[in-house]
Order: sequence, then C-alpha cells, then structure tokens
Amino acid sequence: MIDAHITHRHHSTESSSRWDALSSSRLGLGRAARAPAAAEIRLPARTAKTKEAEYVKQCSRSDPKLITCLIDALHHLRPYLSAGIPEIELPAVEPFRMDELTLSLTGGVNGYKVQLRDLLIRGASNYTVEDIKLGSSFQAIVRMPALILDAHYSSSGVLIILPASGNGTFHARFGDARALVKGNVSTRPRDGKTYLNVDNLDVDLRVKDVQMRVRKIFNNNRILTEATNLFLRENGQEVLKIMEPQLKRKLSALFAGIVNQLLRHVPVETFLTP
Repeated sequence: MIDAHITHRHHSTESSSRWDALSSSRLGLGRAARAPAAAEIRLPARTAKTKEAEYVKQCSRSDPKLITCLIDALHHLRPYLSAGIPEIELPAVEPFRMDELTLSLTGGVNGYKVQLRDLLIRGASNYTVEDIKLGSSFQAIVRMPALILDAHYSSSGVLIILPASGNGTFHARFGDARALVKGNVSTRPRDGKTYLNVDNLDVDLRVKDVQMRVRKIFNNNRILTEATNLFLRENGQEVLKIMEPQLKRKLSALFAGIVNQLLRHVPVETFLTP
C-alpha cells in the first residue's frame, strides 16, 4: 500500500521525493509509457454505427504495450465524460456538482466559519493519466491543469477583529492539480460476460497553486470584502488543507459513481480483447 499524504505549499523535500518515487518506480511505467499532456477537448465526429460504442477504445491483452493502450483508452474517454453519455445515463461531468462544504477557519466562540453550497467544479475531464498500476488493487496518478470551483458563500463569526457574517459568491482556482487515486475492483459475471465494479475508491489531491476570492458579500462592504480576500490570498493552502477531508470523501464518492456507471455497461470482453 502506498503511504501518500497531501502536502501544502511548503512541503518537505522528503515528501516531494516520496511522490516522485511513486511516479517513477512504484507504478511501474517506464518513460515510453508516459502519457501525452491533455489536449483541448473536442468531441470526435460521429461516424456510422459500429459494433462497439464509440466511447470504447479496445486494447489487447497480448499487446506488449498494454498499459500504454489502456492509458490511451482512458484519454479517449475525456470528451465523452465532459459531455455525458446519454445511452448509459452518464451525466456530463462538466461541471460536476457538490452539495456543500463546511469549514471552520479560526477557533474560539466567535470563530470564522464558512459554508460553501451548490458547488460547481470544472476542469476534471481535462485529465492526463501519468502513471497507473492495475489489478484487484489499482493506483493511478492523474493530473489536471486546473480545477475551477464556484459556489454560494456564507460566513459567520469574526475574521481577525472584524465581524464577518455575510453571503455572496466564492471562486477558487486550483492550478496544477495532481490526484493519487487508489481503490479495489471486483468482477461480476452477468449474461455470460464479465463486468468490473469499483468497490472502494480514494482520491488524494495535491495542488501546487491555490487562488481564492469572494464577491458580493457583506452588502458589498469594501473593507470586509478586502479583508476576507486578503485572508484567503495569504492562507489559501491552509484553507485547502481544511477542505481536504470533506473534498476527499465527496470526490471519492462522486468519481466511484461515475466509473461504476460506465463499467456496468461495458463488459471486460468489450474493451480488453485476447
């Protein structure tokens, strides 16, 4: 099992080396198997109906570069995940939605507390699978150039020395996001075919650049708005660190649901030939 932890801006050299070691050796992909960077997402032109669904890119078990083929197959899915796949009732992941995050940013009786509701997150489908290890237990490193988060914002309590109760909008940009995805899969026979199911999935997110801001809060009180944005600007990585337990739980559940919705409609024999 991989001992991977989230770090913030001032991560140690040891932590960075551990992540790099995971990339280069633990997942077992050589340089030739590295994936190309994510390109602009464009839906492939529709063609005449073929035997297999167009969102499926087949790979052969006998291919000496099987891992590379499977990574390419995952990249082939990007535009379909972005737009959704109606025939299997898979909704678009751009944007994907999250109900709420509740954050306690400072302590004390009048601590500064924030609630983010109706979150919309964009950029998840523009992923690149950098490394992967497959089996009943799987692991992957997935990179996204940026995740953009928008939400309704409400706060209560005192920020520094200012009363900071109000409502407005929240915007964040998580630049150069890398996710360590781990989980377990099982097989389920059905109608003479074999289907995979993700039994559990964990997503650990590491973000290099964090930008956060609020707007239209405190009845557009300029002083309070600027004080809040100054706090978010100077403490973005720490705010993200407080978000992480909830983000991990919710992202893991969301992604597991998306993956299983796809896998229950595509048997192993369809995407992995002899």
